[in-house]
Amino acid sequence: MKSFKKITALVTGASSGIGKAMARELARQGANLILVSRNAERLVQEAEDLKIRFGVNVHVFPEDLERLEKRLELSAWIQKIGLTVDVLVNNAGLAHYGPFAETSIKDTNAMLNLNIHALTHLTKLFLPGMLERRTGGVLNVASTAGFQPIPNLSVYAASKAFVLNFSEALWEECKGRGVRVFCLCPGNTLTRFHQTAGIDKKKMFFSVSATEVARFALRKFLRSSQPSAIYGFWNKLMIYAERLSPRRLTVFVTGMMYQRSATDNVQRSTEDPSLRVER
Repeated sequence: MKSFKKITALVTGASSGIGKAMARELARQGANLILVSRNAERLVQEAEDLKIRFGVNVHVFPEDLERLEKRLELSAWIQKIGLTVDVLVNNAGLAHYGPFAETSIKDTNAMLNLNIHALTHLTKLFLPGMLERRTGGVLNVASTAGFQPIPNLSVYAASKAFVLNFSEALWEECKGRGVRVFCLCPGNTLTRFHQTAGIDKKKMFFSVSATEVARFALRKFLRSSQPSAIYGFWNKLMIYAERLSPRRLTVFVTGMMYQRSATDNVQRSTEDPSLRVER
């Protein structure tokens, strides 16, 4: 695949953050889109904007991918409307900040269902067709959190380690078969994601815009021969330094970097959908 022109890309978590930026950049480069997010209002609004601005076809599926039946419905619906997914962008993700022992099992399961099960299931649904056609690709969004243990974000960091390792293994499995698998590892990005997790963005270092990250990811997806990439010099330096450091120091430092905001207005709850956004 040399460009995104006239292909069909499925983007999850497309109503905000990196997913929204990915959708816009894909549309700018001529891709038709299938956008998925649980926030129907923002999703429909974004779809209409992309149609007008870039003249591409945009379909929306405003459902919650945490649920197995909704993922199956998505696959069946795509077949019904006669579309083929050429590129799958697994971007949807969820985090909850706090000590593991004090986090509800509902919140923990929500993270596992979206960050791991949904990503794996969607890849299983669409990758075989790409391999059969010998064209297409999967772009999974992990995080620099996947390289390190993070106190109070223990499940989230572990889920992103899964995404990274899963993606790199698939890259090797698909090599030479016409299908590209790539894993993006962004650092701190200026989105609503940190608010959802209960993290004060003012305490985060080296934050960048979602548009910058999306453009980097799509460029690397098309051109890089590597299975994954970390966005940003300082993020790369940080990960390299952590690999050379004692593990107990790494855990201490990452815990300090992700200290919780003292404000109450960023407290998250699975009962309030407005506070649950994709990365």
